[in-house]
Amino acid sequence: MHNGLPTFFTGFAMSAALIMAIGAQNLFVLRQGLKREHVGPIVLFCGCADAILIAAGVGGVGALLGAMPQLTLTLTIGGAAFLTWYGVKAFQRMMAPEAISVTAQGRITLGSALGATAAFTFLNPHVYLDTVLLMGAAGSAQPTELRPVFVAGAATASISWFAALGYGARILTPIFSRPVAWKVLDAIVGVAMLALAASLIGRIIL
Repeated sequence: MHNGLPTFFTGFAMSAALIMAIGAQNLFVLRQGLKREHVGPIVLFCGCADAILIAAGVGGVGALLGAMPQLTLTLTIGGAAFLTWYGVKAFQRMMAPEAISVTAQGRITLGSALGATAAFTFLNPHVYLDTVLLMGAAGSAQPTELRPVFVAGAATASISWFAALGYGARILTPIFSRPVAWKVLDAIVGVAMLALAASLIGRIIL
């Protein structure tokens, strides 16, 4: 009988190391956390999506994706287009003359929030490289009976991180009570999204 605790923490540590890098998805969760808008469903969606992707990778889907370069190309183009659109929207918010505050943000519906979350999750080629391929390879290296434990550890890290990011954002509320703070955040979001889109396009060209 294998001790599952080391396997659980291996999955947890690998997932945590990969997911904490600031990217499009994290910035979106942070922004929604600051707005206190649909945080619970967004956190749950992100955590469940990661769990499904990791489980799929451990189950062998990663090897299948690696053999389908056209799918990766399609996801890369779609991801670059979506990130460009969202980056432009962030700059438009930054340039808007009306005052912005935590309570005076333009609200979006739950469907729109989850749609954007899905786009940030599944149109990001890196999620398939990191979450599916890398995590899948690491999980597949575990004994068969411990692979679900590895997935559980990785999923725990994911949902813990998104919960901390989404709900912990309210700690920053005093800072974001000033409209200029939102403009700075949108500037950062805009630059990050366009930079990520450019990196994806660069991968296609090169």
